Amino acid sequence: MDALPAFPTDSGPLLIPGPAGQLELMVDLPEEGQERAGVAVICHPNPPEGGTLHNKVVTMAARAVSELGVAAVRFNFRGVGKSEGSWDEGRGEILDLLAVANWVRKVRPGDDLWLAGFSFGSWVALQGARQLPVTQMISLAPPVGFRDFSGVQPPTCPWLVVMPDADEVVDPRKVYDWIDTLERKPTLVKMPDTSHFFHRRLMDLRGAIKNGVRKHLPPPRHG
Repeated sequence: MDALPAFPTDSGPLLIPGPAGQLELMVDLPEEGQERAGVAVICHPNPPEGGTLHNKVVTMAARAVSELGVAAVRFNFRGVGKSEGSWDEGRGEILDLLAVANWVRKVRPGDDLWLAGFSFGSWVALQGARQLPVTQMISLAPPVGFRDFSGVQPPTCPWLVVMPDADEVVDPRKVYDWIDTLERKPTLVKMPDTSHFFHRRLMDLRGAIKNGVRKHLPPPRHG
């Protein structure tokens, strides 16, 4: 097992050991003096359909949380970019998330752990949350109808769901109906007049994320 790298002091790319070989990360740090004691790990959409850590929705989510003082860690699932291994239908991708999150917990002990995901990535994040001490969950366009959500346990922490109300990929009604079945319901933001990839509404998405999590921010980071 390779030695785990330290958490970087500058924004940029990083490689860490993962369950199927190295995993490629991109770290987005808050402005100096704005840091809070928290790290958000963000999962990208479906790899077979071209999902990567550079997806515009993923990068906007990273920007939103980092502007609030929470460091963001985007990463490529196995077989994407410089991440080694190959597509595993979701099973291995959950293990990839756990590897990244556990690295964060080792190198930033005491920090709050946030999880976020877009589309397929939101399903992975919800599955991974069952094994992690998550303090904020963000789900963007969760793929209800494409993935089995019947066994998904709602996280016990604050949970924000942002759903494009004109989503042409995921049926919004299926998402709303699924949420209605949950005992612990998320804060749901329905974003009108936009598609699955939040076309022309990325700045609104940024605002929805910031407004949705602002009251759950971790304390300022010292030292």
